[in-house]
Amino acid sequence: MLATGALAIFDSYVTEWLNLLLRSLHVVAAIAWIGASFYFIALDHHLLPPKFAAEAQRGVGGEAWEIHGGGFYHVSKYRVAPERLPEPLHWFKWEAYTTWLSGFGLLVALYYLNAETYLVDRSVAEISGGAAVAISVGLIAASWVIYDLACRLLASRDRAVAVGVVALAVASAWIASEIFAPRAAYLQVGAMLGTIMAGNVVFNIMPGQRELVAAKRAERDADPLPGIRAKQRSVHNNYLTLPVLFTMLANHFPFTYGQSNGWLILVAFMAIGAAIRHFFNLRHQGRTRWTIPVAAALALVGLAVALRPASNSTAGAEAVPFTEVQTIVQARCAGCHAAKPTIAGFSSAPKGVLLDTPEGIVSQRDAIEAQAVDSKAMPLGNVTGMTQAERDTIGDWLSIGAPTR
Repeated sequence: MLATGALAIFDSYVTEWLNLLLRSLHVVAAIAWIGASFYFIALDHHLLPPKFAAEAQRGVGGEAWEIHGGGFYHVSKYRVAPERLPEPLHWFKWEAYTTWLSGFGLLVALYYLNAETYLVDRSVAEISGGAAVAISVGLIAASWVIYDLACRLLASRDRAVAVGVVALAVASAWIASEIFAPRAAYLQVGAMLGTIMAGNVVFNIMPGQRELVAAKRAERDADPLPGIRAKQRSVHNNYLTLPVLFTMLANHFPFTYGQSNGWLILVAFMAIGAAIRHFFNLRHQGRTRWTIPVAAALALVGLAVALRPASNSTAGAEAVPFTEVQTIVQARCAGCHAAKPTIAGFSSAPKGVLLDTPEGIVSQRDAIEAQAVDSKAMPLGNVTGMTQAERDTIGDWLSIGAPTR
């Protein structure tokens, strides 16, 4: 009922505009946030002790010389805070806030308002769209609470916290795969990890920085502990960037999320992303470990081999009449992929793919094979109820050259 009522307010054309505007904002904000994360972590690792005693006496803990855009930059970092509060003081917060808000807006506009199509797959779990939305929101909130509690309980035990974060990511991937449609499951995990990142900024990093500023304005010594804790959460965010990016990009590649063990594939890609981030963090410290990118590359090759679709043998295969395939496609696919879609939530065919004519079906045979036969990613959420027998029929038709007669 939630999805149906929502669609009465937001028709498919409005939803497409929301998708365009929110997605554009989300990508731009994410670039700014991730770029800042990469830069400041690299900057911290490049800092050297100040060359002059006067700098050390002023409380400077490290400095770095950089060149960019035709100019030299001299950057200093204080051990705690400078003697005087500088003005203006540039903050980095809206990149994180905008990324999360636009991302959650996308989740609402695309998945929550069209839950029956995008969020639910009844071959995975028999739940309603409204229940799926409620579970999704609950899991997003729970991910932050569990993570934050673990960080507070384990305090400065960084390795224990790292193990806890990994366990949380793995559990999230498995739980999401047992509840949501495969593509939605990946985005759900991304939303959970992205919420952890944004929560770190809102509830830890920014309060720590405000405390430092408040201490200087009150002309009292600043407590270094809030800054130390804020830095710890900032490092956590840095390691989560590439795993979250993968969940955002993977929905364009059904050979990842469309597998029966899709949650394990997600975990593998996230682990590779975190490892790559670790390599660069070590390299910024002057500790180059080439075994990390080599292992990551080998892991990617292993995934590519494991995920390669099985070749369809044509030996003994009987010709499948095109009319039979056309009937299946018309019933299961053309509701969305038509000049005038009949499935709620679509005002135009996704990606401009039309399957309501014989010519359209033949021209898109490779896409049909990849998305409906190999990965079973389509129809979305299997909203039209395509059976395995129907997928096999299309597969047989494709395996003998996709005849049109």
